[in-house]
Amino acid sequence: MTVRNRGALAAMAAGVAALTVATGVACGSQPAEDVGADEAAALASTTPTPGPTSAAPGDASVPVGAGTLPAPPNTVPPVKLSIPPIDVTATVNAVGINRRTNEFEVPPSVDQIAWYRYGPGLEAEAGSVVIAGHVDSAEQGKGAFFRLRELDQGDTLTATGSDGRPRTYRVVAREEYVKTKIPLERYFARDGKPRLTLITCGGPFDAATRKYRDNIVVTAVPA
Repeated sequence: MTVRNRGALAAMAAGVAALTVATGVACGSQPAEDVGADEAAALASTTPTPGPTSAAPGDASVPVGAGTLPAPPNTVPPVKLSIPPIDVTATVNAVGINRRTNEFEVPPSVDQIAWYRYGPGLEAEAGSVVIAGHVDSAEQGKGAFFRLRELDQGDTLTATGSDGRPRTYRVVAREEYVKTKIPLERYFARDGKPRLTLITCGGPFDAATRKYRDNIVVTAVPA
């Protein structure tokens, strides 16, 4: 799976426009009805992020707000994610944007996942810590986030930081969006209440484009 970023990597990127899987493997059963959408929306700041909201055809279109990236010594990146309800224990890689493809750099190994290092770290008292992962691969099989769609409100997971400290989170929402409709500013914001955002692909697989139509987004808060 790749995560395509339609925004510029300037100061703070507000989001990722799409996650795509170049594979012929189906995504398995469809997720249950969305839960917790209101809770997820309430966690985000109500203050609009300044910046462009559209662009000319072929240009980046993710809004980008001015901001200062956290100082590296003060940032605690997640290095491991454990999600017992779906039997996941995965290594987390700190990633940015591939300058050549303009895509979110998800690890090639489907059993590993990626933290968006231009957003908050686990120490942050505000904002969305974004972790994306593969749903599956034709060559490697099921990805770390293959069962992400099964998570429900109240499920717990643990993110361990580079400081060795495990942090427990509680799932409050699970949502599915057509990729062109996902509210990027909400899920990649560096303001609002602290939360963990997990993203993968879902929905129907288009064999012609070799992409899934949707994104599955799980939102969790510190337990």
